[in-house]
Amino acid sequence: MAAGPPPPLEPSPLPTFTEEEGFTEKFLRKTRENPLVPFGCLCTVGILGYGIFCFKRGYTRRSQLMMRARVLAQGLTIVSLVGGMVATTIKSR
Repeated sequence: MAAGPPPPLEPSPLPTFTEEEGFTEKFLRKTRENPLVPFGCLCTVGILGYGIFCFKRGYTRRSQLMMRARVLAQGLTIVSLVGGMVATTIKSR
């Protein structure tokens, strides 16, 4: 039953890309395709920062309001991300 060791695995070749697209070009292209996602991320970070600032100052009521607003902003960002993916899928067909 012992047939010997299995044959060695050969590594699969790495994919090669003919187009050189850097981070900046890709970021700008994706932002043009779906501008609401970066806007939602910036809103989320801004609301979070202001909420932390209010928390440090002792404004507990405003801090709680900002944390709830942050959750809402995150949800809207995810909705815009999914909506952009659906729109891209429909457009590619």
